[in-house]
Amino acid sequence: MPKELEHRLDELIHEIKEIKKQILIEKLVEKQSARSRVNRWQKLGTQVSTKWRGPSAVEEIRLQREKGS
Repeated sequence: MPKELEHRLDELIHEIKEIKKQILIEKLVEKQSARSRVNRWQKLGTQVSTKWRGPSAVEEIRLQREKGS
């Protein structure tokens, strides 16, 4: 009986270690995915900024505030 319990405990420990590895891998994948999304948004922001011909953001905010007054 003690050997059987010891064996079950070893299996549980192994399973916990595997789950922990999977969690770490998933965290890493999510972090890389988030980083990739941020990079895409930054690239898009740069592209929009280089093509923008309207007023600056500061000027647009000033104009909107003047309309509201």
